[in-house]
Amino acid sequence: MMMKAQDIMTTEVVTIRGSATVAEAVAMMNELCLRALIVERRHEQDAYGIVTETDIVYKVAAYGVDPHKVRVFEIMTKPCITVNPDLGVEYVARLFANTRIRRAPVIQDKLLGIISVTDILTKSDFVDKPKSVLFEEEIESAIADARTVCSQKGATSKDCAVAWDIVEEMQAEAAHQRSMKLDKTAFEEYCEENPEAAEARMYDS
Repeated sequence: MMMKAQDIMTTEVVTIRGSATVAEAVAMMNELCLRALIVERRHEQDAYGIVTETDIVYKVAAYGVDPHKVRVFEIMTKPCITVNPDLGVEYVARLFANTRIRRAPVIQDKLLGIISVTDILTKSDFVDKPKSVLFEEEIESAIADARTVCSQKGATSKDCAVAWDIVEEMQAEAAHQRSMKLDKTAFEEYCEENPEAAEARMYDS
């Protein structure tokens, strides 16, 4: 089983009002050794925001602006990118990579925690249990399943096509993890033996 965001998130989340001054935010962050604060919602339908140490350094310190005069809402990111508690850690990592963020609140209806790149590095099992190893085994069994389905239902059947779609999606995911392209997919190998399968997939949809 893949670890989820809720397994490694920090549950003590420190929040601040958007109307607070940046000076208050800095004092809070320094006192509690935090790199970010979640900005409270004003009402139920409102979005959460986030204010980070880089927001403060890049937008306030860098311009010599008086932090007692700037409010958090002027420099925060809102709505901020949020993470579902059930999201697999691998996908949290990919979300962070794609969006270039380092932390995000974990939210399901309400604020449950905060997850950061540090949590992934220090609490996740990706070193002991790399997903790719387990995934290769899953792919092998999906290929076996596809071949069984196709021998039972026929190479041109819809079931056969669907079974190979699943395999290809898994292989594409594995290739993405390795950041390289497959030489030849399992379906292409199958098609060399059963050329009619490829046509069925193209025209039968």
